[in-house]
Amino acid sequence: MLTATLVTLSLALSPAPSGLAEPHKKDIAMRLVSSAENSSLDWKAQYGYIEDIDDGRGYTAGVIGFCSGTGDMLELVERYTRRRPGNPLAAYLPALREVDGTDSHKGLGKPFMKAWKAAAADPVFRKAQDDERDRVYFDPAVAQAKRDGLRTLGQFAYYDAMVMHGPGDGALSFGGIRKRALARALPPARGGDEVAYLNAFLDARKAAMRAEEAHEDTSRVDTMQRVFLRKGNLDLEPPLTWKVYGDRYTIKR
Repeated sequence: MLTATLVTLSLALSPAPSGLAEPHKKDIAMRLVSSAENSSLDWKAQYGYIEDIDDGRGYTAGVIGFCSGTGDMLELVERYTRRRPGNPLAAYLPALREVDGTDSHKGLGKPFMKAWKAAAADPVFRKAQDDERDRVYFDPAVAQAKRDGLRTLGQFAYYDAMVMHGPGDGALSFGGIRKRALARALPPARGGDEVAYLNAFLDARKAAMRAEEAHEDTSRVDTMQRVFLRKGNLDLEPPLTWKVYGDRYTIKR
């Protein structure tokens, strides 16, 4: 009884999520990314999505665009298999390990795509996608943005960059983008102006996008994030209206 009381008290005293981690703002973030990744605001319909978008990363799939060539799809399927042994994707783990780091479909192909879509009907797989998205992309991006003193829009800018470019310190990865931004402006945590720093970060992000042919369309920066920034919407408060790839979207609340 005492243990249960202490657990209840601990939960009651835990600080509520803030910024982009607040549940409604997190849902907005998912819809914003889905508009760019899937041309839809219905991000929860994307668990079964899979295709090769010819960006050199093999298959892109799932709720956040896990890729067979970058390791995150492999880690996701490994997580899923630990939770659900014998799942439809488990048999493809050797092939996923083999193609990691390449754009190859060897050992995968249409049977793998069919298995992915079948697995997406399993709530365990959907939860695994959510957890892996948060572990690899969302949580690290939001944590770094908060350390830099950024509000919700800045937290989203970091998250969207990490989704597209991946974590790490390479020139075209999130760490490299942030490094170039820091060379031009200081974030609020270091006494800098938030708007000036975010403009520097978005400039560095655009440069990284243009360095890759598959990402040369920079509308998710120009007509989405930059629009919010110019309006001074640093807390990412709806209503929000933006364009990606020429398509117009609105979140009313």
